[in-house]
Amino acid sequence: MDTSRLLRTSGAVLAAAALLVSCSQPGSPDGDAVASPAQHGPDARPESDKATKPLDPLPTAVPAALRPYYDQKLSWRSCGPKGFECATLRAPLDYAKPSRATDLKLAVSRKKAPGPGKRIGSLMVDPGGPGASAINYLQQYAPEPAAVKARYDMVAMDPRGVARSEPVRCLTNKQMDGYTQVDQTPDDKAEQTKLTTAYKKFADGCRARSGKVLGHVSTVEAARDMDIFRAVLGDRKLTYVGASYGTFLGATYAGLYPSRVGRLVLDGAMDPSLTSRQLNEDQTAGFNTAFNAFAADCIKKRDCPLGTKSTADAGKQLSAFFRRLDTRPIATSDSRKLTESLATSGVIAAMYDESAWPLLREYLTKAQKGDGSGLLALSDTYYEREPDGSYANQMFANPAVNCLDLPPAFSSPAQVESALPAFRKASPVFGENFAWAPLNCAYWPVKATGEAHRIEAKGAAPILVVGTTRDPATPYPWARGLASQLSSGRLLTYEGDGHTAYGRGSDCIDTAVNTYLLEGTSPAKNKRCS
Repeated sequence: MDTSRLLRTSGAVLAAAALLVSCSQPGSPDGDAVASPAQHGPDARPESDKATKPLDPLPTAVPAALRPYYDQKLSWRSCGPKGFECATLRAPLDYAKPSRATDLKLAVSRKKAPGPGKRIGSLMVDPGGPGASAINYLQQYAPEPAAVKARYDMVAMDPRGVARSEPVRCLTNKQMDGYTQVDQTPDDKAEQTKLTTAYKKFADGCRARSGKVLGHVSTVEAARDMDIFRAVLGDRKLTYVGASYGTFLGATYAGLYPSRVGRLVLDGAMDPSLTSRQLNEDQTAGFNTAFNAFAADCIKKRDCPLGTKSTADAGKQLSAFFRRLDTRPIATSDSRKLTESLATSGVIAAMYDESAWPLLREYLTKAQKGDGSGLLALSDTYYEREPDGSYANQMFANPAVNCLDLPPAFSSPAQVESALPAFRKASPVFGENFAWAPLNCAYWPVKATGEAHRIEAKGAAPILVVGTTRDPATPYPWARGLASQLSSGRLLTYEGDGHTAYGRGSDCIDTAVNTYLLEGTSPAKNKRCS
């Protein structure tokens, strides 16, 4: 199996979602709220928390100060694979104080609809993250299926702070290697100090290298950039497919501009009404569900590296393996050794797609025999580390967006310690890792500008929300929560494993989504596919 493709499904870059939502280390999710599925089961949250405030829409008229951005003309040029074009879109750094002197230059790309059939308009895509390159996704994976790409101009924009769009940078490649190996399950105060020191150095590096944009990479600002792009493309309404964090971006757009919503597909949905701690705890439970599914499959095979007794015993075996690595990292084909933190991120990476399970069994077997090369390769895919040792900016953009969108889950190591029992209950295998990871936002150099909120998008056209029942990164209750908030939300459920559902092999899901995109017809209420 090609590990370079492991973290990608249905057009969603899983490495993006793998960042979870509150940090750049494995085990820290994208949001939270109300009862945790760890406590009450995967279908426990039928609707969002009514106590949170709704996101207020923006005025429908474009302010005079923003008119030049909406009226700009793009200079398209050939780029990437054959048929693709690229351009640069201008957007204000600060929407409250637009100034040409501080404008951001955002990278955009498109591939025009070739036919057959009448062109419908532009279809914007985003694979999630936050921090994944929408342009890379568009040019490598998105022009599918043929019926959809034939009638839409496929378009993408790297969000502010991401990839080609004023990318956030924080550490050198060598520093990032060290950061990914920091122990994220500290056993004592000394190890806690090492972890918090690493978080502080990471934050200081972001401030030093990306001070200009660091306070202006929020999801609300990125959604406003999307509206400029929509207008410049000449589309009256937005048609969009977003995966994972891309669903939060698309839902935010709908909340800000409900009258400009066309056909929106939000696959692997996030619930914006959840706090950072709630998101992290929910995601912890989500990865526990995914691991149990993997373990249940593994123990049926005689060569399962986690034994053949039970899923609970398999979890104990994996936890024991991680503990051994905590004190005795093992060799790899690289100069780096496989540490507990790198092994954990490698296992987490394989939880995103059940097609990776055979490879994970193989790599765990080899690691138990002293060769950590396979798990290190999975970890490198998760972190978007190239063979030459360079890192994409995704792991820098991810906390930059997340720490700005929501107040931190925890403000001190003491708060994490008090939360550890709940996280261990959510996942005996991954709980500690997921609990410590969001602490990085406590040391972030820019104060959060957002907060948990509902998105109602009153007056919007029907919005299709897709949820997978055993999705590790965006647990199914999040899809139910978002669909219940949206005034025109329509929930489409996939009963299965893996992160996201569209384009991953379910004819039922694909037919429903394609019919919606091509004909504007929503699936039946509460439709379920398997």
